[in-house]
Amino acid sequence: MTDVLGGAEPASPLPSAGGVVAQGVRRSFGDVQAVRGIDLTAAPGEVTALVGPNGAGKTTLLLVLATLLVPDAGDVRVAGHDPVTEPDAVRARMGWSPDVFGLYDNLTAREYLQFVGEAYRMGRAEAGRRAAELLDLARLPEHADRPVHTMSRGQKQRLGLARALVHDPEVLLLDEPASGLDPRSRVELRDLLRRLARGGTAVIVSSHLLGDLEELADRAVFVEAGATVGEHRIDALPSSRAARPWRVRSLDDAALVRALADAGHEHGEPTSAGVEVRLDSDEEAADLLAALVRDGVPVVAFSPLGGALQAAYLELVEDER
Repeated sequence: MTDVLGGAEPASPLPSAGGVVAQGVRRSFGDVQAVRGIDLTAAPGEVTALVGPNGAGKTTLLLVLATLLVPDAGDVRVAGHDPVTEPDAVRARMGWSPDVFGLYDNLTAREYLQFVGEAYRMGRAEAGRRAAELLDLARLPEHADRPVHTMSRGQKQRLGLARALVHDPEVLLLDEPASGLDPRSRVELRDLLRRLARGGTAVIVSSHLLGDLEELADRAVFVEAGATVGEHRIDALPSSRAARPWRVRSLDDAALVRALADAGHEHGEPTSAGVEVRLDSDEEAADLLAALVRDGVPVVAFSPLGGALQAAYLELVEDER
C-alpha cells in the first residue's frame, strides 16, 4: 500500500493472533466493485477509525470482517482467525454493531440481552448478570423492562452496542455508532470505547463524524472509491498544506476586521461565533495570529473550521485525484 501522507509502507505479514489485519480485500456486487483493494490493520488496545465518504466501501469491509460477506480476493484475520474458513471462531471473539441494528421489538431490553447471552451459550443466571451489567454500561437501567419498540433511536443504538459486548469480545466493529446519539451520549460512547481499548480490545469505528473520531481514535485508515489511500496515527497527522477556512474571535470585532483588511486577508462578516478567514497553510495561520497579537487585537479564539483529521483526509483525497 502507498500512503500519500507518509510514503510507501511495506505489507505486513498476517499475525497469528490479536486484532484485525486485512490485505488486498476486494468485493464486487455484479458490475459494481464496492471494495477494490483495502488494506487495514487494527491492533489490540487501540481504536482505529475507518474514514471515507458514503460509498467508499467501509460498510462492505466491515461486513467481510464480521463474517457476513465473503471477499472475492484478499487475506483477512480477525483475532487470529480467517472469517471465511473459521467463521464460528471469529464470531466467538468479535462484536458487531451495524448502523441499522435489527432488534426483537416485542422483547424488553433485559430480555433481549439475556436472549443474546444465552445464544452465546451462557447459563441463564450468567446471561442475566451480564444483561444487568450492560444495561448499566449503556445507561439503560430505567428502560430495562420496557419493550424495545418503545425506545428512541438513540436508546436502541446504545442497546445495539450493549448487544455487541455481551460475550466480552476481543475485537469490536462499529458502523456509525454515534448515529442518533445526543451530545452527552456521544461523549459517554467515546469514554466507553477508550476504556475498552485500554483493556486490550481492538476497536474499529466507521463514522462520518470526523470531529468525534479525532477525539476517539488512535489511528485512522482513509478509504476512497473502495481502496485504502493512506493511514496515519491521529497524534502525528501532518500539517495541512491546503487552503481552508479558519475562525477568529476577538473582544473587539472592529479592530479585528481592520487588522485583517490591512493584512490583505479576505474575511466574512463578524458573527457571535467570530470572523471567518481563508488561509493557505498552517504557517500562514501562525503568522496571522502573531500579527494580530502584535497589533494589539484582543484575540480569544483562533482555530480551523474542521479538525486536523478532516483536513488530512480532504488533502489526501485531493492528492489522489
